Amino acid sequence: MPEKDRWIEIVISTPPQLVDALSNFLAESGAKGVFQEEVLEDNRNVTDEPAETEELKAYFAASPTNEKKIMTIQKYIDSLSEIFPDLKKPSVKTQLIGDADWGEQWKKYFKPIRLAENIVIKPTWERYTPLHREIVVDIDPGMAFGTGQHASTRMCLEAMEDILLKDRKVPAWRVLDLGTGTGILAIAAAKLGAESVRGLDNDPRAVEIARKNVAINGVEDRVRIVNTDVRKATGTFDLVVANLTAETLLKLKNHLVSLTGPGRYLIASGIIEQNAKKVEEAFAATMSVRRVLRDKEWVCYVMKKGDDA
Repeated sequence: MPEKDRWIEIVISTPPQLVDALSNFLAESGAKGVFQEEVLEDNRNVTDEPAETEELKAYFAASPTNEKKIMTIQKYIDSLSEIFPDLKKPSVKTQLIGDADWGEQWKKYFKPIRLAENIVIKPTWERYTPLHREIVVDIDPGMAFGTGQHASTRMCLEAMEDILLKDRKVPAWRVLDLGTGTGILAIAAAKLGAESVRGLDNDPRAVEIARKNVAINGVEDRVRIVNTDVRKATGTFDLVVANLTAETLLKLKNHLVSLTGPGRYLIASGIIEQNAKKVEEAFAATMSVRRVLRDKEWVCYVMKKGDDA
């Protein structure tokens, strides 16, 4: 089987107290999916006491670079054990799996889920009847994986919903989604009323999946997915959504500001709380913070560019 058709599955058995820290580290390391499972002991009545161990499963595309990340993950676990000596040290197992195996592994985790007041994300293979004002985004993540359940994506959706539905000063929203992945944010923007949406990603496989999802949702007339690096984005937009990392946001600061039209919005997400202040200070000269969203250790900023910036 060619390497490009294989994935590294990492299974970490850990005390529940370390789940958030490990999940964040795996996501920051580039995992395409991170899932949590409770491990039930054979001799334990689940209603009597909490789980003693939970399993985290993470998936990385098979490559020499990602194989080296396993050592980095193990070092991180070693450091956690030094910080929390009273907790059982997490254990790590890895295996190579094929595309077909991967597809069956993660489907059981993906059910319809509300990620903002009126936005529901659902897999194409599940049924869901929308209520009153609900906007439903149908997603088939394919091998790119991205179901919107990560905190950074949820906060982007919440921020987008608030901006696109409440700011009536913009007659025809132009939205740029940087690092679009499977296209969730781009599709949601169109369904929230944006007139034109451009989604950029440098992963050809993610772009292929995103384009299929755009077609599934019937928004091809408003959404264009482009296979290119975010640094090559051009033009100005009413709303720029940058769900990246703090490091990338800082490197691209000037470019992101230039892509945001005067008096318009930038959503910056994918930021671990310990790096949030750096991001806020870096954009302070040209952007004013209008809202800060937090979910566990993740932070998302809604910023507005000065009219004369």
